[in-house]
Amino acid sequence: DTNYPQVPLSKEIEYMQNYISLERLRLNDQIPITFNVEGDPQRFMITPLIFITFLENAFKHAISNNNLKAWVKMFVHLKENECIYQVENSKVPSPTAISEEKSGIGLQNVKRRLELSYPGRHELTVHDMADRYSIKLNIALS
Repeated sequence: DTNYPQVPLSKEIEYMQNYISLERLRLNDQIPITFNVEGDPQRFMITPLIFITFLENAFKHAISNNNLKAWVKMFVHLKENECIYQVENSKVPSPTAISEEKSGIGLQNVKRRLELSYPGRHELTVHDMADRYSIKLNIALS
């Protein structure tokens, strides 16, 4: 479906649910993972795989170093013609600044994709705190 400029949001959510199911299997259900969807995704179209980078990063950074207190929360809220996507994960402090320099390419790429796909119709807020990392993405959908 990445060959299409837009896919049904319901299909994108299904893809995310499948990814989360694989992570649950990999982690033996030992890490609390929350994923909630509010609203009807059937009526919207979205750029394919626009959400997955945030999801992958949440698992990558929350689960590193066998953190037993790790957790990941995702939330999709649909109202009128707006999609609010939030991802929050626990965070283990980075041992070196080098790992921080290597990271961020996925985030840069998704920011660029958002600019191309939703110019003037999106807002991305990133909070990088000592114990958690969160993003909130608002997209005006048509």
